[in-house]
Amino acid sequence: MRLIRQLLIVLGLSFVAFSAHAAIGAPEAGVEYRVLNKPQQTDTGKKIEVIEFFAYFCPHCYAFEPHIAEWVKKQGDNIVFKRVHVDFHNLVTQQKLYYTLEALGRANELHIKAFNAYHIERNRLSTDADVMTFVEKQGLDKQKFLSIYNSFSMQAKLSRGAQLQSAFGVDGVPTIAIDGRFVTSPSDVAKSVPPRSSEQAQLAETLKVMDWLVAKAQKEKK
Repeated sequence: MRLIRQLLIVLGLSFVAFSAHAAIGAPEAGVEYRVLNKPQQTDTGKKIEVIEFFAYFCPHCYAFEPHIAEWVKKQGDNIVFKRVHVDFHNLVTQQKLYYTLEALGRANELHIKAFNAYHIERNRLSTDADVMTFVEKQGLDKQKFLSIYNSFSMQAKLSRGAQLQSAFGVDGVPTIAIDGRFVTSPSDVAKSVPPRSSEQAQLAETLKVMDWLVAKAQKEKK
């Protein structure tokens, strides 16, 4: 009887410890994510806006791409997903490439190929000629591409991207903004994962934080 009582006490303590661990494991503002002091207006109605700030030259964005693509599919109608190519290192050609693909309705199809061009094929996409080499390889209509790539509306798109980058305080990529209020990134999440965790483990944990933030935003909208 005494042994049974001791076992029950141990099990009870284990449950309390587990519950405490689960509570601690919830994402924490100022650690795995931050809350903007000035929320940004969204135009996605009841759906949650998710913005990925990225860059084609970024190896971490490249590693994250297949994971976030799958995550977006799983979220389905819960979210409206957008991308903003940051203007780090004055690589405006890469920004213009993405926004032109987006305007042509080919971004989802050719996004990973642009990453591959930079990281595998060593096309740095740093000049207009580099970009056109990519365009030709993908069989895109060059004249149609250039009419968007060099348009006045492209300048407006670049300016809007810079405004969003500043508003969300983006100083590294990939960075994810959720519902115009919450910002997270693999580098933020890395603070709370075990030391020497692989990048893949950090990316997986980042997706969990994103799930939690989307659910939090949905609950607060209701």
